[in-house]
Amino acid sequence: QVQLVESGGGLVQPGGSLRLSCAASGFTLDYYAIGWFRQAPGKEREGVSCISSSDGSTYYADSVKGRFTISRDNAKNTVYLQMNSLKPEDTADYYCATRYLRCTAVAGRFDYWGQGTQVTVSS
Repeated sequence: QVQLVESGGGLVQPGGSLRLSCAASGFTLDYYAIGWFRQAPGKEREGVSCISSSDGSTYYADSVKGRFTISRDNAKNTVYLQMNSLKPEDTADYYCATRYLRCTAVAGRFDYWGQGTQVTVSS
């Protein structure tokens, strides 16, 4: 059974950091891309970052470039999203999702989703 479980969310002050984890089970990440998406209250879901399986290419939304870093540990079957210099506008529920091989900006092309983890950036 394919399962993705996010963790690491919480409350952090502006300028702070969090590291989100996306632990996969039921399949190995070696051949799958993992994307991070977020959805703030009253807003549409948006893509944040993605890491491909084929060559490890990484992608970032303009709003998080230079602040967020995505990485994968295939031995642990886990993908991480390191979030630094957090801003109040980063507040959202964060979800990881997976699809075969390559990243895409289209959320609907991801096949499996986690349940999400909440990130709140506030003083």
